[in-house]
Amino acid sequence: MYTDTLNISYFRKDATFDTLYPGHIRELSQLHWTGLGIALEASNFLAGPGARVLDIGSGVGKFCVAAGVYHAETSFYGIEQRKDLHGYAESAKEQIGVQNVFFRHGNLTSLNYDEYDHFYFYNSFYENIEPGSRIDYAVHTSYELYSTYTFHIREMLDSKPAGTRLVTYHTPDKQVPAGYKLVDNSYSRYLKMWIKE
Repeated sequence: MYTDTLNISYFRKDATFDTLYPGHIRELSQLHWTGLGIALEASNFLAGPGARVLDIGSGVGKFCVAAGVYHAETSFYGIEQRKDLHGYAESAKEQIGVQNVFFRHGNLTSLNYDEYDHFYFYNSFYENIEPGSRIDYAVHTSYELYSTYTFHIREMLDSKPAGTRLVTYHTPDKQVPAGYKLVDNSYSRYLKMWIKE
């Protein structure tokens, strides 16, 4: 799980991990960033030797960094459209010293999803339909974007082969294609584990 080269003191509790980020980012943690307990449970389901896991809308990289520490045999990738959040993710990765985590700045529609085996999705589209949950005003949000992104991810997931694993957190089931079977859930049923049949 941990190696001697990693700074593990950050993994004792969420508040400690969040000190990797500036104050205004820490204030968003409870609503927008994956908690360490959830990252552990989700990554336990998604990880495997040589697997490539993508966090769709990775924000400040908390899920990927934590998961990368928990599972050194798996590569974790994050895609984030906000340049400043991508920068905070890169900084956290460097401060922890994890080597199997990779972040990309860009829009999720530009990715080649064939490069990834399994997926983590913490409803990163929600701010498009709930203005009160916005992270900031750096990107355009709208109902149309919510529909576009939802359709895009459903189509991508539907095209993946049998055995593809997906973890959703606070995500409506309608965003998951019918070919995925729910195999486990926890955290008051907000954290769900799926496998494509």
